[in-house]
Amino acid sequence: MIPYGRQDIRQEDIDSVVATLKSDFLTQGPQVPAFEKSVATATGASHCVASNSATSSLHVACRALGLGPGDLLWTSPITFVASANVGHLCGADVDFVDIDPETFNMSSTELADKLTRAQKDWCLPKIIMPVHMCGLSADMAVIGALAKEFGVSVIEDASHAIGGKYGNQPVGACPHSDIAVFSFHPVKIVTTAEGGAATTQDAELAEKMELFRSHGVTRRQDLYRGADHGGWYYQQLELGLNYRMTELQAALGVSQMTRLDEYVARRNALADRYDKLLTDLPVDKPGRLERAESAFHLYVIRVDAARRRAIFDHLRANGIGVNVHYIPVHTQPYWQRFGFRVGQFPASEDYYARAISIPLYPGMTEADQDEVVRVLTEALA
Repeated sequence: MIPYGRQDIRQEDIDSVVATLKSDFLTQGPQVPAFEKSVATATGASHCVASNSATSSLHVACRALGLGPGDLLWTSPITFVASANVGHLCGADVDFVDIDPETFNMSSTELADKLTRAQKDWCLPKIIMPVHMCGLSADMAVIGALAKEFGVSVIEDASHAIGGKYGNQPVGACPHSDIAVFSFHPVKIVTTAEGGAATTQDAELAEKMELFRSHGVTRRQDLYRGADHGGWYYQQLELGLNYRMTELQAALGVSQMTRLDEYVARRNALADRYDKLLTDLPVDKPGRLERAESAFHLYVIRVDAARRRAIFDHLRANGIGVNVHYIPVHTQPYWQRFGFRVGQFPASEDYYARAISIPLYPGMTEADQDEVVRVLTEALA
């Protein structure tokens, strides 16, 4: 089976984790700050706060921006459910903005229209959460300008996009947003097994995210409310959870981050080769954005909706581990309890009806890629 994604674990990664196992710290040691520094350096952010998953990072990002009951979060229907779930976890309401059918990202035109209507109805969101689908940044200059015009905060769900660029800056530098969040799941660009991180240029937001990821508890004396106490003393200042990343995860991440540029370059080379190999086949290839460079976490083709299931099954039956990313969130049973229905976001639903993620990962060979295209050609015929 050629999988749609696969982690790349090398001896230096193993050595890094083993060294940490032999050290004095398995949690709350030096590796997490080292990993955070590597992500901050790679993205150009002033601050990075690591956690045990991207979902956790999205949650603490929302909390840091004050999302709560009575507030509204908007995100894309084409994403993993976590992007929307964190809104409800904060007690807020959630709505969606349809996608651009070429980039699969939140449509800036749809967003502008929806913001204008919402302002007239006195129901503007507190947070907009564009999703950088497949590793390609959403059009953040436009989204950021709209957010500023309407007084809305922005969290980039950049789970797919570490190593990507927008406007000659790394995704995560946050020139058009408050916070960006990355995932380090095994099939992502680099991995910490499970893990996430949030980057920001705002020291106060970083401080709040650090607090929320660790029970709302601090040992920092400069944050204490009241008199100084002994060295054992801590205070709970907010309601938080244990979202901390372990030293083992961070040690793997520190090693993996040294190959970030290599991984992104290889993914782009394979994507460019797919573009050429698929030229004469009846499929729609991923769209590009002129001012952005994708990290290419995924390579999604679109086929005839009436034949998608047969094509998918043929590929799977012949050793090609394709997948579909994602089922529109608003069509999920949980979200339909809140009045969402099929037909509300037609571009997202059309995308889903036709989408297949074909294999793409750094260890993939050209022979693997040729086999994917051979079986796909057979399936299409």
